[in-house]
Amino acid sequence: MSGETVLVIDDSPTILKVVQLVLTKAGYKVETAADGEEGLRAAQARKPHLILLDFVMPRMNGYQVCRALGEDPTLAQVPVVLMSAKGDQVGERFVKVMGIVDYITKPFSPEAITAVVQHTVAKYALPRTAERPLLLPTTDELPEPAPPMTAEERAQALAARLEALRSGVAQSVAARVAGLFALASAARAATGPGARRDDNTGAIPTDAGAIADAARGALDDATLLELLADIAPGLGLAEASEAVLEGDLRVVPLAEVLQLLHVQSQSGVLQIIRTGATVDLFFRQGKIDLAAARGVAEEFLLGRFILDAELMNRTDLEAFLKARTPGTRLIGSQLVKLGYISEIELRQAITRQTCELIYEILRWNVGRFAFRATRDLPASAVDASLGLEVEGILMEGFRRVDEWHLIEREVDDFDVIFLRNEDQFAQLGRGRLTREELTVLELVNGKNTVKEVIRLSRMGSFEVSKQLYRLLSIKLIRRRVMPVAV
Repeated sequence: MSGETVLVIDDSPTILKVVQLVLTKAGYKVETAADGEEGLRAAQARKPHLILLDFVMPRMNGYQVCRALGEDPTLAQVPVVLMSAKGDQVGERFVKVMGIVDYITKPFSPEAITAVVQHTVAKYALPRTAERPLLLPTTDELPEPAPPMTAEERAQALAARLEALRSGVAQSVAARVAGLFALASAARAATGPGARRDDNTGAIPTDAGAIADAARGALDDATLLELLADIAPGLGLAEASEAVLEGDLRVVPLAEVLQLLHVQSQSGVLQIIRTGATVDLFFRQGKIDLAAARGVAEEFLLGRFILDAELMNRTDLEAFLKARTPGTRLIGSQLVKLGYISEIELRQAITRQTCELIYEILRWNVGRFAFRATRDLPASAVDASLGLEVEGILMEGFRRVDEWHLIEREVDDFDVIFLRNEDQFAQLGRGRLTREELTVLELVNGKNTVKEVIRLSRMGSFEVSKQLYRLLSIKLIRRRVMPVAV
């Protein structure tokens, strides 16, 4: 693998973003397109080594794109890997048809998409041909060798290369986000009380807007560390390594913050706060060891995940919680000590809880975040040491965010009430429904709100909403129309 070009065609911005991040990290040059028509234009312009193609897209679906690629002599032999949320049914039907050499089912892990791309490029990607030649200069075209440089010239050349490298790194997501953090702190220091003033005039030398205009996009990781070291005393920070990075989720999405902490292999505590709810994410070397929350819905409490995994029955868990003395050791540790569950089972439940919390806060578009760099994590995080990869969590989280957008078109209010269509249910029968669908359907009685269905089912809001959406799509339930007061 030596920097081959991969074209990703998908109508999901989040899928495009994550696949680009994963494959770029693996060393590929990644181009993206948001639909089939744009993808064809990009393919004709870039002549990629491989195309990753979504099947269900507006304007042109995957089949139509493949047909158009096959009709273009310059693109007919480019291997195509199908990405489909419909799973094996679509994949089996189209593999080996019209250029499709493999398929991968959404959601997929970063490791899975990287492995598929590496395998496909190695096996199918075309060598350079007359249509895509590699032009090397002839001997006559080679320039005369340059004379040896002096020590001063070498130093200047090295400085120029370092500056070019710094400018390049500054374009990365991590550097741009880090720059925003530093700019916010620098702006406060420059314009707030106690700001540095000119020794002669007493005036503040600049303002927040000037700082932002001058420095935006020009901070790489090394520069950021130097800046923090320089301004830390003025900002009242104990050490540069203890600097608090903070921001507004309306300005900097949480996913960008998680990627930054992962790329920089940071250790510390990221706190996300929204009205009434707080989630703490504990990082160790860029990986997430634990998520802890306060003020969140019951569906995110550890007991739910213990019940989901059938590690305990509900009666035993409720009896334990009733007898438990508040303020004693953590629930999980107590359950292990009393022999209800094993250490391995506890770890599995905590992993699921942590992931579900992160999936939930990825949906938050309001609130604030703050990161404190430290290696002194609480005992609960040290004991858990889950070591979860950020990229894998973001992949599934983004898939859920996309699915939420679709679901919310029909289930847009947790106070709404649904009714069963008994005639339709009698025709379809119980055997055609999953256990989760039956669980939700039994709680749809014309009285329970969506919020009450979530509570009574002991399922997560995402899962319940997904089942309601499916039941609506096959017309087993309908929205209850409330009478209008006259």
